Amino acid sequence: MAEYDFDLFVIGAGSGGVRAARMAAGMGVKVAIAEDRHLGGTCVNVGCVPKKLFVYASHYAESFEEAAGFGLTHNGVNFDWPTLRDNKTKEIERLNGIYQNLLVNSGCELINGRAVLVDPHTVAVGDKQYTAERILVAVGGWPNIPDIPGKEHIISSNEVFYLEEFPKRALVVGGGYIAVEFAGIFAGLGAETKLAYRGDLFLRGFDREIREFTAQEVAKKGVDLLFNNNIESIEKQSDGSYLAKMTDGSTIETDLIMYATGRNPKVEGLGLEAVGIEQGKNGAIVVNDDFQTNVPSVYAVGDVIDRVQLTPVALAEGMALVRNLYAGMNQKVDYDLIPTAVFCQPNIGTVGLSEEQAREQYENIEVYKSEFRAMKHTISGSEERTFMKMLVDADSRKVLGVHMVGPDAGEIIQGIGIALKAGATKEVFDSTIGIHPTAAEEFVTMREPSSN
Repeated sequence: MAEYDFDLFVIGAGSGGVRAARMAAGMGVKVAIAEDRHLGGTCVNVGCVPKKLFVYASHYAESFEEAAGFGLTHNGVNFDWPTLRDNKTKEIERLNGIYQNLLVNSGCELINGRAVLVDPHTVAVGDKQYTAERILVAVGGWPNIPDIPGKEHIISSNEVFYLEEFPKRALVVGGGYIAVEFAGIFAGLGAETKLAYRGDLFLRGFDREIREFTAQEVAKKGVDLLFNNNIESIEKQSDGSYLAKMTDGSTIETDLIMYATGRNPKVEGLGLEAVGIEQGKNGAIVVNDDFQTNVPSVYAVGDVIDRVQLTPVALAEGMALVRNLYAGMNQKVDYDLIPTAVFCQPNIGTVGLSEEQAREQYENIEVYKSEFRAMKHTISGSEERTFMKMLVDADSRKVLGVHMVGPDAGEIIQGIGIALKAGATKEVFDSTIGIHPTAAEEFVTMREPSSN
C-alpha cells in the first residue's frame, strides 16, 4: 500500500466535515481537516444558530405588547442592535472554540487555510502539499447573488449578522426559508419590511395551503409581501439609502437590500476540474449512494452535493460515510420523511408529503385540518392563528404528511416525525391521549376528514 500523510483528508470544517473527521479519528484513522474560514461552517457562523438567536429577539417586542392582556405593562421598548449583534457574536465565537477542541481532542490535525485538490490523493494548502488515501470534500454552499445593476449594494445572509447599523427600512428578496425568516426578523425588530418574490407565492415545495396560510399570518406581522415582483436595478442615493427599481415599474426606497435567493455549492477554485470530478449544472459534486465521486478516492457530503441542504442531513451523510469506510457497515442515508421547520412568525413545521404530492402518489386521500386561535391569544389581543393539517392514505390508513403553522411548530413536528418514520396510522394518532391544554393535542383529536 502506498504511504500517505493521512488516511483521510477533509476539506471544510462545517457540520458534515467535522462530524466525519471526528468519527474517523475516534476509530483510529489518521485525519486532517482544513478550513479557511470559521469552524462550524454555515450553520454555526452565518446560518441556523445566529439566525435562531435573531428569531428569538424578534419575538420579544410582540410578547411585551401581548403581556398587557395578562396584566403586565411596560413603558415602551428600546431595541439596541449592537447588544444583540455582539452577544450573538460572542456565542458564535464560543461555539468556534468548542468545535476546535472537539476536533483536536479527537486526534484530528487541524489545518488553517484553503485546501485545493491537486490530484486524486493530494491537496495543497498554501504552499504545502499533503497526501491522503481518501479525500472528503465538505465545503458547503455560498449565497447566490444575481448579476444586476447595483449588485454591489446587496447583502446576503453572510453579512446580515454583522451590520454596523440596524436598518429603519429593509427589502428582502427571495421566497425560501432564509428570505421568509429574515423578513420576520427585520419586521419583529422594528424595521419597515418588504419581501419581494418573483413567483406568485413563497416557500415553493411546501404544501400549498400551508404556504397560503403562512402568507396571511406573515402579512399580519407587518411584512409587506410583493409577489410576482423582483428588482431590476439598484441605485445608491445621496443620503446613503437605496432606490430599487422593480419589474412592475414601481420603485422602493430602502436602507438595506438583502438577497436570499438560494445557495450554490462553494466549489470555485477547489481544483475539481483539474482532477476530473463530475459536477452538476450548478457546480454540485456528483456522488453515488456511498458519497463517492467518479474519482474513487474522492468523496463529498453536505450542501456541496446539493441533495437536501439541511445541517442534520450533512451530519447523517458524514456519519454514514465513515461507518461504511472504516467500520465495515453498509449504511444508506434515508432521505424520506425528513422533518423540517421554517422559523418565520409564526413558525412552520412539516414532515412527509404535501397534499399535492399525496394526491399524485395515492388514489384515496383523507385530509384532516384544524384552524384556531391559540389559548394564549384569547386574552393577549393578538390576531395570530394556528393551522394544522394531516394527510392520510385512506386505503392503508398510513399517515403520509403532517404540517403546522403556529408557535413551536418545529418542536411539535420533531416528535411527529418519529411517529411517521415508525409507520404510524391514523388510528395510532387517534388512540393517543392528548396533553391538555396544548396546541399539539389537536393532532390526536382530528376525528373527521375535511375532504378526500
